Amino acid sequence: MAGFKNHKAVIDSHLEGRYRINSWRKTPSQTTAANIWFDLSLSPGNPNPQYYAAAPMVSKALSLSQDGGIYHGPAVSPSTKFLQKFMALTVTATAVPLPMILLDYLLYYPFVDMSSTDQQDMTVGDTLPRYTDGAGVQIMAVEVAAQVGGSSFFVTYTNSDGVPGRVTPNVTCNTQVTTGTIITSASATLGSAGPFLPLQSGDKGVRSIESITFLTGDVGLITLVLVKPLASLSIYDITAAAERDFLLDGRQCPIIKDDAYLNVIVLPSGTLAGAPIHGTIETIWN
Repeated sequence: MAGFKNHKAVIDSHLEGRYRINSWRKTPSQTTAANIWFDLSLSPGNPNPQYYAAAPMVSKALSLSQDGGIYHGPAVSPSTKFLQKFMALTVTATAVPLPMILLDYLLYYPFVDMSSTDQQDMTVGDTLPRYTDGAGVQIMAVEVAAQVGGSSFFVTYTNSDGVPGRVTPNVTCNTQVTTGTIITSASATLGSAGPFLPLQSGDKGVRSIESITFLTGDVGLITLVLVKPLASLSIYDITAAAERDFLLDGRQCPIIKDDAYLNVIVLPSGTLAGAPIHGTIETIWN
């Protein structure tokens, strides 16, 4: 099993205090739409919301120590920390079924102007603080000021092999105007891409973003976020919590990096406005 010789080593880690269980709670105030991904990091609750507020189009890293996020325990290096359990529940019928993805939010490029059809170049401020080779790192486009919708764009980036000038396919924006909407997700929109931008064929991740170009102008602002997906979970109804125990599943326990900024994106079946979502996260290290 990941990071442990056997189940006795897991039990020993608990007996020796090498584990942490923490709760998290989000109560979105935003009116979300069905089957469109939403970024809970901008919603009220515990942890506090963060708003991708930094110098426009200058890369800014996120971390537990500086920005918060779901608390997962102290830094443990030279040990390695793993996600053992992840649980979530809601009692709001409009939310379910509710797929969700736990992400390590690494780096963002804020306040990208959707009204410009010129190439908009990103400026290097911070570099990737974790997963520095970019392997498995994805691009997420989050709406931070209301759009009209229906425009399209592409992004140039440096891939995980260090090759610059890679280009995403053209992606179409949805028509949602809610802050926190992942603007490229809408199952009924031709050319949408889901929560993450598709990469150029053969690429396995992203080290940095170089530029963005909108093919048609709009109003509004987006933030481009580099994230590392860690785990997925789905709440199917309001009568019971959903939980994954990665040790019992017999699967690889996701690694949680020291100082990782953790938060969640969700795919609601209706509006999340005023819908409390509660959960716990359990980490273990060896």
